[in-house]
Amino acid sequence: MRLIQLSDCHLYADPQARSRCGNPARQLAAVVAAADALRPDLVLVTGDISQDETQGAYHLAADALARLDCPWYWIPGNHDDPELMNAVQEVVTEVASRHWRILQLDTHIEGDVRGEVGEQQLARLQQQLAEDDRPTLIAMHHPPVEVGSTWMDAISLGDQQAFWAVLDNAPQVRMVICGHVHHAFQARVDTTQGHVEVYACPSTSDQFLAGSDEFAVDEASRPGLRVIDLQRDSWQTWVERVDV
Repeated sequence: MRLIQLSDCHLYADPQARSRCGNPARQLAAVVAAADALRPDLVLVTGDISQDETQGAYHLAADALARLDCPWYWIPGNHDDPELMNAVQEVVTEVASRHWRILQLDTHIEGDVRGEVGEQQLARLQQQLAEDDRPTLIAMHHPPVEVGSTWMDAISLGDQQAFWAVLDNAPQVRMVICGHVHHAFQARVDTTQGHVEVYACPSTSDQFLAGSDEFAVDEASRPGLRVIDLQRDSWQTWVERVDV
């Protein structure tokens, strides 16, 4: 099964609105076209769909994603309004798959750029993992690890320790994919029963400069996506960049 991750579209209700380095609506359209050409079976959009938290932005995103010849799903990021998202397309906690289990977490905190899974979701995640031992992928917006940029790590997942405590007893969790980072990233977290790979992908909009102490945009980098080819008990993944 081929899964493609898109993230951090930062759309405005106005399709002509510009971001720091381009037009988010036009950039998303180009990335969606590139994703569709790779013939995915499934697309996950890992948050920050909107920049202005308007229903118009979510309709704009849904119209672009509807051009995909496969199902797509999204989760909220810190810039999103979950209620408005759900009014356009429901945010689901689990995505159907044959050999792999795909679980989605909402790390949005109202009025805060930082993220949190929270006690209720952690309890549900623990129960979900106890019920099924299929290889599992978890999708979330905020990275559950430090990514090496001081300013980004300060606005990451607040309850990382509690999250990894749940995964420590779930060897079937093979990977976590996240947004928020705005550039390609990979890390490995060791657990008592193995390890978990953590991946982030480029934004469909502006790219952030990796390894920076303060906020910085990487104006030389292009929008992109992550491809994840899932086999029965293994996977291959890579990043594709898109010319706009």
